[in-house]
Amino acid sequence: MDTAKLNTDKDEQPTDKKPNSPVVFSMPETVMPNMWLTDYDSLFFNDEHDFWEPPVDRDLLAGLTRRNAQHGGIVYSRAKMAAARYVNGGMTSEQVEAAFLNFVQFGDVALLKIRNGFKHVLRLFPLPSYRTRVAADGGAVVLERNNQVKRYKASDIVWVKQYDPIQQVYGCPDYLGAMQAALLNEDATLFRRKYFINGAHMGFILYSTDPNLDPDVEDDIKEKIQDSKGVGNFKSLFVNIPNGQEKGLQIIPVGNFESKDEFANIKSVSAQDVLNAHRFPPGLSGIIPMNTAGLGDPEKTDKVYFKNETKPMIKQFINGVAQDPEIRGSLKLTFDLKAEPED
Repeated sequence: MDTAKLNTDKDEQPTDKKPNSPVVFSMPETVMPNMWLTDYDSLFFNDEHDFWEPPVDRDLLAGLTRRNAQHGGIVYSRAKMAAARYVNGGMTSEQVEAAFLNFVQFGDVALLKIRNGFKHVLRLFPLPSYRTRVAADGGAVVLERNNQVKRYKASDIVWVKQYDPIQQVYGCPDYLGAMQAALLNEDATLFRRKYFINGAHMGFILYSTDPNLDPDVEDDIKEKIQDSKGVGNFKSLFVNIPNGQEKGLQIIPVGNFESKDEFANIKSVSAQDVLNAHRFPPGLSGIIPMNTAGLGDPEKTDKVYFKNETKPMIKQFINGVAQDPEIRGSLKLTFDLKAEPED
């Protein structure tokens, strides 16, 4: 019988052997890719439709109220608190509330002058800020379906804007500093939901080194593990290996939820950031106090908040409309600006 020889010639060694390399699971994700929503120093002019593009993506601003409970609730609350002070003027109560909602959520609102056949202004109507753009002449361009637009002259529009020190074409919402916190709050909630949908566990590795494990039993184990996924599917698994080795079958957890208190911390801190960005007092936000001291007297808190936040916003609307020479008499907006509104 021939004896196998060990080939020591380096030139004849196989060349298809690949060196060992580390396993890379994923690349780190940047916290603020391209500085979205926060970094701008100029505006883009849309030459096709003759209007300025907003500095902040309005589709994202619109969706944010539905992605974070605290932010959405506060935006609507701020609008309702201001609209509740409305007495009379060139808009209905519902239109005033819509105007304030656009103003708080997007940073500006365009009020359209509705005229009669003699070109006299009869009333005002708030255009939806989500689809309204500032035209080159200071008027408004409303985006419609099928890439169509509707234009309004500058003489037919009254703009009310939150001041932005970077640009003065659009208003800028005052809560942008809390956008990352609002999204973090959403991410924590979605992670928690996926944890429960996955059967309230984070997965494990079933590690087997026992040669006595029957292939049919192995397939049966795989099938049962796959079937155990889902909400509430906590199942026990019995495995019998005759003459098996000690620790021949082990379950190695991939992770656990021992840091479950971090979920509560993330939710609490991110919610506080949103409240801070809106300068909204916790006593008016529906937050349950975590200590026996509570959150103070809500009536006193409401008076202070009205004085510092709601009243200045209302005055901005009053002055913006009153400065237009075509809006006179009963068309001017009137609000109850007393500390305690009349019922």
